[in-house]
Amino acid sequence: MKYRAVLFDLLTGLLDSWTVWNRVAGSEAAGREWRAKYLELTYGCGAYRPYETLVAEAALAAGLTQRNAAALHQHWDDIGPWEEAPRVLNSLKGLKLGVVTNCSERLGRAAADKLGVPFDVIVTAERAGFYKPDPAPYRLALSELRLEADQVLFVAGSGFDLIGTGRVGLDTYWHNRVGLQRPAAAPAPLHESRSLAGVTQVACGP
Repeated sequence: MKYRAVLFDLLTGLLDSWTVWNRVAGSEAAGREWRAKYLELTYGCGAYRPYETLVAEAALAAGLTQRNAAALHQHWDDIGPWEEAPRVLNSLKGLKLGVVTNCSERLGRAAADKLGVPFDVIVTAERAGFYKPDPAPYRLALSELRLEADQVLFVAGSGFDLIGTGRVGLDTYWHNRVGLQRPAAAPAPLHESRSLAGVTQVACGP
């Protein structure tokens, strides 16, 4: 078996946070613009700033209000797994599992609990001190797994993850659920799909 562990982006890789962002924003178009502004802020953030602050700033930049940002946190518990996520996680027997997520410790752990899986590692941007794609969150996860980058597969939800995993040397499966364009600075993934269904084969082989 090539890999000894699989790390996942949480909020788009394993969970359908898109639906909640879009609903709170009032439409899919508004939700996508808000999410894009948020990703721009995290990409350029450097050291960790409160997740809730960045979400609110992105809402304003997208023409929304503080009320939208507050509503997202109020509806956090509505975020659920993609349909195939539990099955895929349960298929990865014998591998260590973890998540590396761009949010606060409180919200990240609450979201991870939605999967019903005892993750070996949960790394949030708050705990790492930096947002992805800074290398720090990925490296913290590798350190806590006690594994080298070439022993771990990363399952990305955002194309910006490809920038960070490329810097660290992690093979990356891009779960590009909604068909986003790959950021110009991002290297190509090992595999790209709109489903998580192929993760097992990539991680464990035929």
